[in-house]
Amino acid sequence: MLLAQLNIAKVVAPIHSPAMASFVARIDDVNDQAEKAPGFVWRLTYGDGPGAIEQRVFDDDTLVVNVSVWADAVSLFEFVYRSERHRDALRQRREWFAVATEPMVVCWWVPATRLPSVLDAQERLILLRERGPSIDAFAFRREIPAEFQCPAM
Repeated sequence: MLLAQLNIAKVVAPIHSPAMASFVARIDDVNDQAEKAPGFVWRLTYGDGPGAIEQRVFDDDTLVVNVSVWADAVSLFEFVYRSERHRDALRQRREWFAVATEPMVVCWWVPATRLPSVLDAQERLILLRERGPSIDAFAFRREIPAEFQCPAM
């Protein structure tokens, strides 16, 4: 089993506007660092643009989406909190994204033979929002509680 994650964010301005230029300029670099990170398996891409910023979720043009798959939680945590480029981008997120009023990140386990779709990811986030954390959809934290650890294969 692998760890899939979705994170979405509501942009403060249209994605191709000057207000978002510094975010868009970083995407390729951050994605490159992710792809080289230990434990990285896959990430959603869309067309020829940077990342998957043109991909839509919840039929909302103000949301940007990231879906990725990792070998384990430790690998994902290391990338998110310890990789220089992603950590720097996290520090600037308030410049680009509105403060969330509901969960915008969800994790879940996927078989190594199946990559998640955007629809799969969206359904997992809805599940987390409606029912709270479970083995099927749980919040991204520095540690995954024991009850949400990877199920036995």
